[in-house]
Amino acid sequence: MNFVATRDYLLSKPEAIEDYPFGPDVAVMKVKGKMFATLATEDGEGRMNLKCDPHEALMLRDMFVAVKPGYHMNKKHWNTIHLDGSIPAGEVQRMIDNSYALVVGSLNKTIKTELLLKFGAAQLGLEVV
Repeated sequence: MNFVATRDYLLSKPEAIEDYPFGPDVAVMKVKGKMFATLATEDGEGRMNLKCDPHEALMLRDMFVAVKPGYHMNKKHWNTIHLDGSIPAGEVQRMIDNSYALVVGSLNKTIKTELLLKFGAAQLGLEVV
């Protein structure tokens, strides 16, 4: 996925907004005030930080050269994905979906319930319990 397609996909998530708290060079994607991704370019290449389950984060780093420990982030819970075209688009989307779901799942009960009622568990990437 290229930078533009990635940005569009990030912003297609329910209630996702784009913010620039670190300056004009780094877009921060948030849901209900909590960050689920960052997106920037360096030397013409898109780079994105995504939240990830710690075990899966390590596996993804082993599987894909373009996945590194989170740049300027908690390296246990965040990966940096280089948008160099080496990772299939479907896999990049899956990683975005997982990051989004992890953040939505960590929201307080009232906000999470509001989102569940408005969008449903499937659209939020949450398991129905």
